[in-house]
Amino acid sequence: MAYNNNFKINLIVRVILIFCTCMLLIDLFYGESYSLTKVLVAGLLVYEIYVLIKYLDKTNKELAGFLNSIKYDDFTHTYTTKKTGTSMDALYHQFNNVIKKFREIRAEKEAQHQYLRTIVQHVGIGIITFDKTGEIQIINSTAKSLLGVDLIKNVKQLKSVSKELVDSLMELKTGGRDLMKIEKKGEDVQLAIYAIELMRRDEEFKLISIQNIKSELEEKEMDAWQNLIRVLTHEIMNSVTPISSLAATVESELESQINSKDFKIENISKDDLEDFHMALHTIHKRSEGLIKFVSDFRNLTRIPIPNHEDLLICDLIRPILSLLRFDIEQNEINVNLNIEPEHLMIRADKEQVEQVLINLIKNAIQAMGENEELDKPKEISICTVVESDERILVKIKDNGTGIDEEALKKVFIPFFTTKKSGSGIGLSLSKQIMRKHNGNISVQSVVNEGTEFTLTFPR
Repeated sequence: MAYNNNFKINLIVRVILIFCTCMLLIDLFYGESYSLTKVLVAGLLVYEIYVLIKYLDKTNKELAGFLNSIKYDDFTHTYTTKKTGTSMDALYHQFNNVIKKFREIRAEKEAQHQYLRTIVQHVGIGIITFDKTGEIQIINSTAKSLLGVDLIKNVKQLKSVSKELVDSLMELKTGGRDLMKIEKKGEDVQLAIYAIELMRRDEEFKLISIQNIKSELEEKEMDAWQNLIRVLTHEIMNSVTPISSLAATVESELESQINSKDFKIENISKDDLEDFHMALHTIHKRSEGLIKFVSDFRNLTRIPIPNHEDLLICDLIRPILSLLRFDIEQNEINVNLNIEPEHLMIRADKEQVEQVLINLIKNAIQAMGENEELDKPKEISICTVVESDERILVKIKDNGTGIDEEALKKVFIPFFTTKKSGSGIGLSLSKQIMRKHNGNISVQSVVNEGTEFTLTFPR
């Protein structure tokens, strides 16, 4: 404000002086004055105009220089106030105040930037940001450690680590995720990659987070193996124990007969022969069961690659309901089928998906058929849900007795079953089939309310 007042006063005084000089020069031209006086007054006018222009030009240059400092973020310059009593002192003082404020703002901004950068560098998840060309803006130490790199300016330089990794980083969209296995120092590293696309000052860039999930996978794998071994041991022992016991009994009986001094074949009674026959028959049946068990286990590892084709969901489910009509009617079950839209399609292997649907619908029928204590109408509902353009869900729900929480955790483990008669193969096989279709199968259940299985298919 002081500068504005001084500037105005200075400018008004100079303009008044020029005006007065002009009037004096005009008066001299029309009066009887000496030529030298006229020249001196004219020279004075020119000088006053020059001084005014220089004064305005100096102010403009100072303003331009100050604005350039702001434009190029250069706040190192300081204006000297000479205490001349002129308006320039006030102008320089204001310039210095503004520059000081900008310095404080920049220092705060740099401190904030450094604070966030320190957090990013020390976070336990790898973080990379880069633009559309792959030019890296930020890569933290965790990401460098996970990828085994040091100095890197563009994500395309990661081709030396894995070409598939580079392709994944460049192609992933917002919300996209991928699992990538790379080799580092002779060891396999399993990475989980997540992406999000952002905008900054009209510039697109991508934020990638990378996490090593090898230890988590190994832990889950160990849990799966332990559960599988527990079930396998249970099933095998159930078959081998009676076989071993009966074989030992028959061996002991035959040995006592053979070692007898008066042993004669005709002395073996019909009852003894019937006992031997029953024992051998039991051994035979248990052996067959064990062979079937091993055969089922082998089939779990031999699921073929799906032969994808476009399939109408209603054309998959209706024939299965017709196939199982006798069981449905015998158990007095009401089936509600709701496929919307009617012509909803998935891309899948027809035979494999039919096998999954048969398993789930038969499980629902058997779950309610085995429990005669249900005091409510038995119902199975089959419906579809379309989630945007990414996923199609097929839900199969019954209102039976449900599955308790402990058993619910194990339903997809091979050979685990909650049914009175069942191999425990169906749900495990269904899980593998859905994975081969890049989909998923999940289950929710509430005791005494029912169970719902959900099949997720990509579009």
